[in-house]
Amino acid sequence: MGRTLLVTGGCGFIGSAVIRRLIRHSDHVVVNVDKMTYAASEDALEEARLDRRYLHVRADIADAAAMRAVFASHRPDAVMHLAAESHVDRSIDGPADFITSNIVGTFILLEAAREYWAALDPAAKAAFRFHHISTDEVFGALGPSDPPFTEATPYDPRSPYSASKAASDHLVRAWRHTYDLPTLVSNTTNNYGPWQFPEKLIPLVTLNALEGRELPVYGDGSNQRDWIFVDDHAEALVGVVERGEPGATYAIGARQPRSNLEVVRAICAHLDRRQPDPAGPRARLIRFVTDRPGHDFRYEIDASRAQAALGWQAAHDFDAGLARTIDWYLDHRAWWQALRAARYDGARLGTAPGAGKTGRSAA
Repeated sequence: MGRTLLVTGGCGFIGSAVIRRLIRHSDHVVVNVDKMTYAASEDALEEARLDRRYLHVRADIADAAAMRAVFASHRPDAVMHLAAESHVDRSIDGPADFITSNIVGTFILLEAAREYWAALDPAAKAAFRFHHISTDEVFGALGPSDPPFTEATPYDPRSPYSASKAASDHLVRAWRHTYDLPTLVSNTTNNYGPWQFPEKLIPLVTLNALEGRELPVYGDGSNQRDWIFVDDHAEALVGVVERGEPGATYAIGARQPRSNLEVVRAICAHLDRRQPDPAGPRARLIRFVTDRPGHDFRYEIDASRAQAALGWQAAHDFDAGLARTIDWYLDHRAWWQALRAARYDGARLGTAPGAGKTGRSAA
């Protein structure tokens, strides 16, 4: 018989992939706590949103009374905490929301979980898990020849976003050591795939290129990111909550680094093959722009420990996964065209830097 899993941020990009996997490949009951910010999409849940084992609770993790009520009403066996503000450019322009959601929200969720867990019977208490999902950006930046991040890499966050996630990681570990709450932490690298909100690099470049817009790239485009297909990450996250050891950290990645310029050129090349532009190859649209403040040079994760511990390995090659992702956006125009037609935070998606921060294309 399946367990009841409380997933926070389940209408977000990674959270929705986790819920789709849970509904399709397990018999768990899923309670999704999501306050439905601008980047949330119930459509991303696909058939899971209609499943009898799925329930959406619209609530803010920073609302202590609401979180206590969720635990009391639904009595979860485990928590998968994905709710977070995650866009680096937005954190630079307005860090307050990141402090509230990522730090205060995690603290309030931890306290609600601790109060609930402390009252469980011994068997349920021993089986309970609190899985906190984080980022590799907490580790800072790698140089060109530095070894990849591992679970033992010291923290060195460089942006308001990564600093807020680092703080939340420390809170989770402190609740483990101080209160013995059975917590787990996982850190991952850049995710990509279907349903990603169009302010992030791969969908933004794809949609701008389709519409013949300029493709702004920070600096000279040499900054590198390690990419993992979102469904591969979701599989690993479910493995952590089902098989992970309390107190452990899992570095999850696919070891598929690419420079930002390589990613942009690969998107252009695939679109040129799928849907040629009469005006010429789309690489003509690339424009190099002033780098953003505190732009980390390189991220990469060595996932060998997580692979061995979880019996998991990323299945998608980056080039094949990128092609699948671009094809998905080509086949789901109604979804993203509605988002691009709407305004949020006073900016329009796809605008050039200066007119709207969300138009920037580099990670």
